[in-house]
Amino acid sequence: MAMDVTFLGTGSAYPSPTRGASAVALRCEGTCWLFDCGEGTQTQFMKSQLKAGRITKIFITHLHGDHFFGLPGLLCTISLQSSPTASKTPMEIYGPVGLRNFIWRSMELSHSELTFPYVVHELVPTEDQCPAGELKDFSYLDGADSPPKEIQGRTILLDSVEGSYVLVNDEQFLVKAFRLFHRIPSFGFSVSEKERPGRLNAQKLKDLGVPPGPAYGKLKNGVTVVLENGIKVSPQDVLEKPVPGRKICILGDCSGVVGDGGLKLCFEADLLIHEATLDDAHMDKAKEYGHSTPRMAAEFAKLCKVKRLVLTHFSQRYKPPLLSEEGEIDDIRELKKQAESVLDFQEVTLAEDFMVIDIPKKKTISIT
Repeated sequence: MAMDVTFLGTGSAYPSPTRGASAVALRCEGTCWLFDCGEGTQTQFMKSQLKAGRITKIFITHLHGDHFFGLPGLLCTISLQSSPTASKTPMEIYGPVGLRNFIWRSMELSHSELTFPYVVHELVPTEDQCPAGELKDFSYLDGADSPPKEIQGRTILLDSVEGSYVLVNDEQFLVKAFRLFHRIPSFGFSVSEKERPGRLNAQKLKDLGVPPGPAYGKLKNGVTVVLENGIKVSPQDVLEKPVPGRKICILGDCSGVVGDGGLKLCFEADLLIHEATLDDAHMDKAKEYGHSTPRMAAEFAKLCKVKRLVLTHFSQRYKPPLLSEEGEIDDIRELKKQAESVLDFQEVTLAEDFMVIDIPKKKTISIT
């Protein structure tokens, strides 16, 4: 099952000619999940190889404009390009409390009616995710009438034991959110692919006398079969070891994690996408505004023993490498060096708009 990540926007604060506002797309077998949707994200889709109409889930890390102001426009454009007669499953949108009302009001004030149903699931933050006094109460907005295409979503509370929020749990994926510290409540998302059954071992099947046909499918699906001679063959007799799933973790703006949920969920991730708004020389300023530097991101990656770290959400002062000269002030290559020095010079990737990173399938060892 092919899986890849496309960076649609890698800049902070606002979109610029060289970097779009925050947006990352995870693509798997034709479907697309979008993480954050800054202003202009729909234009970035048009410039990429992705199709916005393939989006089935959207995850918003926090309610700062550069992470979700592009959402109403993207939804309306998908609606315009969709067949009104097409039968669609609801698009699922996840984000902090207040997101549902933002979408409702945007649709209402612009007289927009979507041709497809959608559902908004809201995460309830905790007071320790932001400075004192910054956690706003949006309960007074709860009485708003929902648009015709809005399906009532869940209100998701923190599992205080696990330190996380369960968002998706289906046959293929387990998606959880964890708390981050920022100027307003922010979240990170862990996408874990569930392990898949190993391959059938042809030699074992032959040795046990299992005839080709329906029995193969049953064994592959974990069902014990009884042969004509009465011998029982269980899946563990003929299946190779399960194939481990892949794990991708995407963090919103933060100057650190809250609790141990993030550490547990990001542990040994195949890919960690972490913000690095400013370089290490501006660490005090970064922390003041609830942001991270390369060193801060790399220290978290090292703690989690992740396999690959990608930095993103750069201040617009840092131009892409092709537009800057090495050694000049605000040279973005310095951010890469700063992170790699923490990780014992393990390679760190600087995200660029339209960069695509493949997440290869993991392999299993054959049984003998």
